[in-house]
Amino acid sequence: MIPEGAMIATGLRSDVRDDEGPAQVRDDLYAKAKRVVDVVLCGFMMIPALPMMFLAGLLVRLTSRGPAIYSQIRVGQGGREFVIYKLRTMRNDCERLTGARWADCGRDPRVTPIGNFLRKSHLDELPQLFNVLRGDMTLVGPRPERPEFVVQLEQVIPRYRERLQMRPGVTGLAQILLQPDVDIQSVRTKLMYDLCYMGSAGHLMDIKIITCTALKITGMPRKVSRMIMRVPDQDTIERAHEAAIALSSL
Repeated sequence: MIPEGAMIATGLRSDVRDDEGPAQVRDDLYAKAKRVVDVVLCGFMMIPALPMMFLAGLLVRLTSRGPAIYSQIRVGQGGREFVIYKLRTMRNDCERLTGARWADCGRDPRVTPIGNFLRKSHLDELPQLFNVLRGDMTLVGPRPERPEFVVQLEQVIPRYRERLQMRPGVTGLAQILLQPDVDIQSVRTKLMYDLCYMGSAGHLMDIKIITCTALKITGMPRKVSRMIMRVPDQDTIERAHEAAIALSSL
């Protein structure tokens, strides 16, 4: 008998082989409809987003040296690398001497005052709407990671590669419930949420996550938005993940 919660964490169905990952078992109709929804919603979101990006970019240029928009290589679906766009929130070329490193959720000296506001309001993510329109990303899915980190993470975290089976998202289940990554353990926790989403992805779940993201931007606490939208809590996700591990060992 399959342990309770295993389906949600693995994405397995009774009519699919056990060795198939979450992305392979997704309904083709849902995947196609998701792309249509992405394009339509992005089109509507661009109307208020373009003037907001212009004003935010102007503030960035006036308050610090360097371009308003910066690009970075990220790893997308199937391990394919692509260029992601964001409003710059850190000092220009801040990793020139240190190399790639995670952001400090506390007082990161690399973050500019305007950048701090953009990060808290998530306005720095607005240029990624162009990535969605290009097909590099989707509105809801696992966040794309930098290739420098992916190589290391997939060596020390089991099943990490599975999150690359789905197109990366602007927001996701982990983003509305967790803080940004700061170490290996935080990535392990985020992976549980990514796999949970991949196993239960659907239009209803996407609507819940997009709504929670909007509520989060307005300042609503994560716990409150999760309860309102009935998004799975940490205990449910962890139990499902443990059940999936138990299932894989049978």
